[in-house]
Amino acid sequence: MDYRVLDMEKYPRQKHFDYFRSLAYPYVGMTVDVDVTDFVAKTRKEGLPFFLTLCYCVAQAANGVPEFRQRIRDNGIIQYDWCQTSHTEALEDGSYCYCVLESNMSFREYLPKALEAQALAVKQPSLDDGEEVDSLLFVSSMPFISYSALVQPVPCPADSNPRISWGKYFSRDGRLFLPVTVLCHHALVDAIHISRFYATLDMALTSLFR
Repeated sequence: MDYRVLDMEKYPRQKHFDYFRSLAYPYVGMTVDVDVTDFVAKTRKEGLPFFLTLCYCVAQAANGVPEFRQRIRDNGIIQYDWCQTSHTEALEDGSYCYCVLESNMSFREYLPKALEAQALAVKQPSLDDGEEVDSLLFVSSMPFISYSALVQPVPCPADSNPRISWGKYFSRDGRLFLPVTVLCHHALVDAIHISRFYATLDMALTSLFR
């Protein structure tokens, strides 16, 4: 995957970068209830797979925020041109495997390729993300439960891949909401960047069917 190396001498968050990298738990995250009323109605009407369609919108939103495409490397920062998603795919035995999807294309092009990749991942399950792990957005879904907060496992030493998860949508005041959780390395991402992700996700959900 193509990327560029940021000039750390011009990087405005150098002190923040150094500070958060020194912490034992350098992550920042939040859970937000996202309005998916119209999105759910349209996916049902079009007969589209909810997860893959939402995963596409999440990928567009995350890639729309440059900080979500940044990774820590060799005491500096690289920024990818585009990041693929790697999601957890449920298996019949109750475990799961990983499935990497490319989404830098139109939804019409994406969906058949995503369905094919999903079927292949289940047929040949693996927990290997490949050689370009840094370029991935880690995605997971828990459609069997709705929640208000989520604690996610992270590696030690810390990686800098954003983690995006969601649960089961629920009804409130006649609308449908989906709990969506974001967890990012705080050396790269602040709350303002996460808020931009949610704003971009709202736009992606509404613009997909236009």
